[in-house]
Amino acid sequence: MKSALITGITGQDGSYLAEDLLQRGYTVHGLVRPSSTRSRWRIDHLCSEERLHLHEGDLTDGSRVTRLLAELAPDEVYNLAAQTHVAKSFESPELTAEVNALGVVRLLSAIRTLGLGARTRFYQASTSELFGAVPESPQSEQTPFHPRSPYGASKLHAHWVTVNSREAHGLFACCGILFNHESPRRGEEFVTRKITRGLARASQGLQGAVPLGNLDARRDWGHARDYVRMQWQMLQQEVPEDFVIATGTQHSVREFVSWAGEDLGISLSFEGKGSEEVARVSSVTGESAAHVVPGQVLVRVEPQLFRPTEVGSLCGDASKAKRRLGWRPTVSARQLCTEMVAADLDLALKERFSQASDPV
Repeated sequence: MKSALITGITGQDGSYLAEDLLQRGYTVHGLVRPSSTRSRWRIDHLCSEERLHLHEGDLTDGSRVTRLLAELAPDEVYNLAAQTHVAKSFESPELTAEVNALGVVRLLSAIRTLGLGARTRFYQASTSELFGAVPESPQSEQTPFHPRSPYGASKLHAHWVTVNSREAHGLFACCGILFNHESPRRGEEFVTRKITRGLARASQGLQGAVPLGNLDARRDWGHARDYVRMQWQMLQQEVPEDFVIATGTQHSVREFVSWAGEDLGISLSFEGKGSEEVARVSSVTGESAAHVVPGQVLVRVEPQLFRPTEVGSLCGDASKAKRRLGWRPTVSARQLCTEMVAADLDLALKERFSQASDPV
């Protein structure tokens, strides 16, 4: 029976990966921050599993990380913990670097110091934000990096430290350069979930217009469940390598807004330009949108939500993953949006019914 340690197990990817590994017969250990009790809803359904064990700790605490690795000596370590929000990284660059960059240094140093290099395989969650100001499209493993945020820069440090640990010290260490991957478990501060959650609540009369930033930004969106499967596949290779994981197609934020509206029975028209742009209801069909009316503004562009340095377009080339490991995405961006809207509409309906049943 293999064992795995997942940092960031309470996040979107961590919860899906824990499910996947438990189904494969692993014993799964998860590192959780002591302050993250209220964010464990993504793994609540797994807590009865006898092979799931949670350990309190933080990547900023090197001694705790070392003690835990010494105790567990896991076969595989998946580092999914990070300060993952790009916009917040501009506000807190030091914290972002402390967790995203130095946290990886601590993990890899502990593996080496404890003599676990011959046993423990290491996965580092890299990101398409490494590419930033892209010189070519789509982006592959050979595309030069040019991050455009403190988040991307911190992840670049972690990426190269992982590569160096592999090349200099012989560790089995891989980086997955994952493009945007979403799900109903995505945090509400991320744009896709902000759209589906916001429009679902607006359809029930629970909130007004959804504030968004750059509607022209184009991303390569896939489903997190597909992407964690590839994380596991990477650690099953004979020789450690890095892989880009992506769908190879991209869509704009504006398209995602339109899809979410369609799934709610709302047809949207976009008016204005730049910071004056809004998405207005042009027609409504179906009972799920009974609380919106034609002419109502459901999305507004808010200039303060633009990044200081924008990444306008990202699209990945996962041909190496397809060729070497047979990996392919199973969910399109359009299907992903539909799944997220359905989940958020269910939450919005429960919220509305709960408000209606509360005594005055």
